[in-house]
Amino acid sequence: MRFTTLLVSAGLVHLGIAGYTLEDDYSVANFFSMFNFTTIADPTGGYVNYVDQPTAQSEGLINTNNGLVYLGVDNTNVASGRGRNSVRLESLKTYNHALIVLDLAHMPAGCGTWPAFWTFGSTWPAQGEIDVIEGVNDQTSNDMTLHTSDGCSANSPPSLYTGQQNTYNCYTEAANQTPNQGCGFSETAANSYGTGFNSNGGGIYAMEWTSNYIQIFFWPAGTAPSDALGDTPNPSGWGRPAALFQGACDIDQHFMDQTIVFDMTFCGSWAGSAWGGNCAAQNGNSCNAFVQNTPSAFKETYWSVNSLRVYQDSAASDAAPSAASKSQPAAVPAAVPVASSVKPVSESSSTTSTTKPTPVASSLDSVSPKNAAPVTVTAAPVVITVAAPSTTLVQKPSSVYPSQAEQSVELLQSDEFGPGSPGIPDPWARKQRRHLARHVRSARAHV
Repeated sequence: MRFTTLLVSAGLVHLGIAGYTLEDDYSVANFFSMFNFTTIADPTGGYVNYVDQPTAQSEGLINTNNGLVYLGVDNTNVASGRGRNSVRLESLKTYNHALIVLDLAHMPAGCGTWPAFWTFGSTWPAQGEIDVIEGVNDQTSNDMTLHTSDGCSANSPPSLYTGQQNTYNCYTEAANQTPNQGCGFSETAANSYGTGFNSNGGGIYAMEWTSNYIQIFFWPAGTAPSDALGDTPNPSGWGRPAALFQGACDIDQHFMDQTIVFDMTFCGSWAGSAWGGNCAAQNGNSCNAFVQNTPSAFKETYWSVNSLRVYQDSAASDAAPSAASKSQPAAVPAAVPVASSVKPVSESSSTTSTTKPTPVASSLDSVSPKNAAPVTVTAAPVVITVAAPSTTLVQKPSSVYPSQAEQSVELLQSDEFGPGSPGIPDPWARKQRRHLARHVRSARAHV
C-alpha cells in the first residue's frame, strides 16, 4: 500500500485536479444506448421486478420526453410475482478516476421506496463501491458511503466538509462496525433527498475520484458553480464538499473499474426493515402489501435526469489548490468510535442514514492491486514519504464468501442484531440487514 505524508505550513493539503475535460456525455439522445437494463432478482430482497428495455418502453417506465430522461416504475397496476415493475441501469463503460456530474430535476421519493445512484467494481469489495445518492421511505437528507476491502479509512478534519460523518472505516468487515457498514456521511441539507429535493426543483450531485481522495458535492437547484456543467469544470474552486473520503487509504488499490448504476427497489432488507413511523401509520404495517396494492402511491417514484456527464483529468496529474480555498487545521483527528458517532433514531422519526447495497459480483478472478503513480506536490514547504506499492494479490470472493455467508445467515436470523424494542433492531442495525442479505445472496450465487 502506498502511504503519503504531507506536511504543509498552512495545514493539511486537500489535493485538487489541475483540469478536467469531457469524456462521456450521457445525453438524452444517447442515454439508454449507454446502459444495460439488468433483470436480475433484486439482491437486497426488494419487492421489485427489474424489466428489460423493450418492456420498460412498452409500459412507459422510460422515455425522453420534454428533453429529459425519465426512469420510473409501474404506477398503474397491482403488483405480482417478484414485485412492482422497475428498472435497474448499469453503464456499459467502466471508469478509473473520474468526475461524474449528475443534474437531476427529480428523484424517486415516498414510503416503500429505496432508490440509489452509485458505482461499483465487479469484484466486490476488492474494487470498491461509491454511493453518491441513497435513502429510503420518507428520508429527507442524502447519505453517501464507501465500501472497500481491508486497509481503507476516511478521517479528514470536519472543517474540510459540510456533511455529518457517521462512520470512518470503509472496510466491509471492520471490527468496530457492523458488517458491510463502510465509511459514510449524511448530507445536512433537508432538500438533498426525496420530497424536499423535488419540491425545491432538484439539484446537482458531483463525485470526484482521484488517487488522493473521493469527494461528493451537492448543490440545490440554481446554486451550483458556473463551471459545474461546463466542458472544463474545476472542482478546486467549488469550496467544501458534502463528503470527503480521505485518510489512511490507497485509493488506487481500493477503487477501480467502476460501473455507474441507477436503480429503484422497494421494501427489502432496508426500506422494509425500516418501515415504521409515518409510513406505517399512514399505510399499514406491511411495506410489501402497500407496494403491491397501492400503485398510485408511486407516481413520484422516478428519476428525471437533466444531464449526466463524466469527465477525466486533462493533465493526468494532481495539483495543490490555494490554501485559502479551504479552512484547514493542522492535524487529522483520530477516528471517532462508531458507537459515539451515530445517534439512534426512534421509530417515529424518518430514517436519515444509510450504507450502500452490495453489487452482485460478475467476475471471480483474483485482482492485483493497482500501482499508483508517485505523488508530486508543488506547494512549499512539503515533505513527502512514499512506500513502495504492495503486490499482494486480493483473494477472489469465492475463497471467503462461504463462511461469511453462513455467519451472515446466522446474524440475520438472530434476535440480537442490534439494540431496540423486541423484534425491531435499531436503525443502524436495520441498515446492515440489507447488506448482509445482499452479501448472502451474492455469496450463494457465486460459490
